Amino acid sequence: MKAVALQQYGGPDVLRVHELPDRHAGPGEIRVRVRAAAVSPADTLIRTGVAAGLLQGPPPHIPGLDAAGVVDEIGAGTRTGLATGDHVVALVNPTRPAGGAYAEHVVLPAAFVVRAPRDAGHAQASTLPLNGLTARRALDLLGLAPGQVLAVTGAAGGVGGFAVQLAKAEGLTVVADASPADEALVSTLGADAVVRRGRDVAERIREAVPGGADGLLDAAAIGGTLPAALRDGGAMAVVRGPAEPASGTASGGRGITSHSVYVHTYDGRHDVLDRLARQAEDGALTLRVARTYPIDQAAEAHRDLERGGIRGRLVLDF
Repeated sequence: MKAVALQQYGGPDVLRVHELPDRHAGPGEIRVRVRAAAVSPADTLIRTGVAAGLLQGPPPHIPGLDAAGVVDEIGAGTRTGLATGDHVVALVNPTRPAGGAYAEHVVLPAAFVVRAPRDAGHAQASTLPLNGLTARRALDLLGLAPGQVLAVTGAAGGVGGFAVQLAKAEGLTVVADASPADEALVSTLGADAVVRRGRDVAERIREAVPGGADGLLDAAAIGGTLPAALRDGGAMAVVRGPAEPASGTASGGRGITSHSVYVHTYDGRHDVLDRLARQAEDGALTLRVARTYPIDQAAEAHRDLERGGIRGRLVLDF
């Protein structure tokens, strides 16, 4: 099979198309013929060696967390509602010995694979697992109730955008940040109030919510003074990786609880990913593709990602 992989760490040019041994599904497993793999910042951590300590097995290492494609093999005795030919999505953990989603085939436990949103193309479907599960994990950690206020930084991005939409679907009031160019987008996603992004965004959130937000998702990794945007006793979830430190710790004298969001906590959570796929199918979540690339242009996709300013996901077309 063809796979985009790296033999050594470095810049985008270390990504090459390799011919690797094919894989087959064993008991309890499903093989997916990957048709699209979304590119994420987490992939660059593997490429540059930042996540080297987590990788299992020798090179070549295959990045990629988001896979969309078609079921083409089901292992003996596997319990699943899927059949060969079904369009599916999966969250892949690229630290495992078999590597990630930048490959023509991935073999996964059946619980990792769910039916893709109906009418979504493979490229669109591949944008869901990583960002959708990250946003879902963050909201679950915050545990807000309908009517409470959630603040979101990085709301124009993949995680932040899904968080806005998931929060609105659950009856939350959402205050989100955006640059002037992204204000219309973030409003379209459902934010009740949009404030200007920047270092003093906490002050602007406080102006929009004088008592302070009940919860805050920092999807832009701003940190710093962000707790000032929260009421006393509020909660903050921070998207960071590649590992999740101790979560649920209170800091300072205001009783604010801080959580770190680690998407692989939801590895194999078929129920959670399937619900997200159904929400995308029903239009509650918007699947955004910025650009697609053939696999031999994976290095260019990584360069474009690192230049920044992308709205929607970059996707490798297999």
